[in-house]
Amino acid sequence: MVNMLYAQIGAIFVVTICLFAFLKGDNPERAGAAAYIVGWFSSLILQQQSPQYSLYGVFILDVLMLAILCVISWRSRRSWPIWAAALQLLAVTSHVMILTNTKTPIASLYTILNLTGYGVLICIGVGAFWAWQERKVEAEFASR
Repeated sequence: MVNMLYAQIGAIFVVTICLFAFLKGDNPERAGAAAYIVGWFSSLILQQQSPQYSLYGVFILDVLMLAILCVISWRSRRSWPIWAAALQLLAVTSHVMILTNTKTPIASLYTILNLTGYGVLICIGVGAFWAWQERKVEAEFASR
């Protein structure tokens, strides 16, 4: 699945943001990045191993990601998990619409799935950036 240029650029984006979250983020950002990268790898493997069942498998992975983001937002004082969970809920809703064969054009639903995936990733990256900046300001204030 990562054999085309646009897929490789997307993979670099995913790995870079998750690596940034692991290095500069706090525990909520690390948990979100870990869940995202595991889900991303799992969906790649699932789509290659069983293409006929990949729609159901990716749906289950997205529901699990939604549950993880809800737990992170419940336990964290940060706002990015709420935004990420809202985007993930949009992805899960799109899966439900695909699985129930609604009259919505399928291309628009796949576009929503792709864009919400990047939106969740951007939420994790922004959360890691602000956690890093908060620690930096606290360290600067403590040294005075």
